[in-house]
Amino acid sequence: MSERTAATPDTAAVQDAEAMPHRHLPLLTAANRFFWQAGAHGALRFMACEACAHLIHPPAPICARCKSRRVSEREVSGYGTVESYTINTHRWERGLEAPYVIAIVSIAEQRDVRLTTNIVNCPVDAVHIGMRVRVKFERYDDVWLPLFEPDTERA
Repeated sequence: MSERTAATPDTAAVQDAEAMPHRHLPLLTAANRFFWQAGAHGALRFMACEACAHLIHPPAPICARCKSRRVSEREVSGYGTVESYTINTHRWERGLEAPYVIAIVSIAEQRDVRLTTNIVNCPVDAVHIGMRVRVKFERYDDVWLPLFEPDTERA
């Protein structure tokens, strides 16, 4: 398998590209393609157990809770909460412009399902633990990265 290299963002899908970090994209596989491409339809999707409704992330063919193999894709609301974060101030590589926020966001439907992501469209010093956020997708090639921005409707 070849390793994917970072791509140029679709300019129509990115606001303030100068402030965004350089992206290293995931390798798409049959098991994860649905997750990385769901943003094309404006949706955030995870695997879900059909027996107990437990959400599974990262994708797996078996439910960790009840051990059922009846799993399928499920769309979630796209709302979440910042559980932890850090403000990166170091420029690690060319194109990786600082400062930016790296956060752990739990999703509203199941708080133990968490994504490591970036918080965008707000000042870095405005981010806080407990902040309500909503998904915003950023497209690179055939991947839609789930980033999060402040949810002003639920704040």
